[in-house]
Amino acid sequence: MDIRKVFGANVRAYRLAASLSQEAVAVRMGVDRAHVSAIERGRQNATLLTIWEVAQALGVRPADLIVEPARNRSLDRKGS
Repeated sequence: MDIRKVFGANVRAYRLAASLSQEAVAVRMGVDRAHVSAIERGRQNATLLTIWEVAQALGVRPADLIVEPARNRSLDRKGS
C-alpha cells in the first residue's frame, strides 16, 4: 500500500476517534484545513516534521501514523 495512503488513513482514523474536525487539527498544526484534507486523501508527501506535527495535534506517537491500518494496535485500543 502507498505510504501516503496509509498515513492519510491513519490521520483520518485518529482524528475521527478524537472527535476532531479537519479545521481543529489544522489549527493545532498551524496550517490550512485544505492541507489536512490533502494529507488524509494521500495527496501530500509528508515530511518527518509534518508527521511529528500531526502526531502532536492528534496526541499519538508518530509511528502510529505510518503503521498499516490492519496492524495498528494503538487505534484498536483507543476504539475499545
